[in-house]
Amino acid sequence: MPEPLSIRIATPTDIPVLIELIRGLAEYEKLTHLVTADDALLERELFAPKSNAEAVLGFAGGVAIGFAVYFHNFSTFLGRKGLYLEDLFIRPEHRKHGYGRALLLHVARIAHQRGCGRFEWMALDWNEPAIRFYKALGAVEMPEWRLFRVTGEALARLAAES
Repeated sequence: MPEPLSIRIATPTDIPVLIELIRGLAEYEKLTHLVTADDALLERELFAPKSNAEAVLGFAGGVAIGFAVYFHNFSTFLGRKGLYLEDLFIRPEHRKHGYGRALLLHVARIAHQRGCGRFEWMALDWNEPAIRFYKALGAVEMPEWRLFRVTGEALARLAAES
């Protein structure tokens, strides 16, 4: 029987374990080359007084086995804020015990308690286990929507345009 999961809000003292879990997520998604987060950045961006992002950690047997990072967005159609799940990760050796479901449900409850009009997230198109998991929870895939992103030098050039 797996250890019960306890979930709590992450604090600045959790930065080292958050970095470790972020790297674990990047390895799983084959995106380690994109990780630039470090202790100082997380301190400033996740735990500063006006931070828009929040994080929770999941513990089993006293060990951090996963995390979720989320933030509010806004739906102009609904006229209400929503909650966006940026990342959800459970260490591979702790999967298949309901921990990911428990973390996702925890964040869904936060969205509901805060009066959010919707709760959203994305999954990589190759991540079939995650897609099946999300659909089994009642999530609806939005295939007609495409994500667009501008980062780094492209963002700097775009910002400089007149």
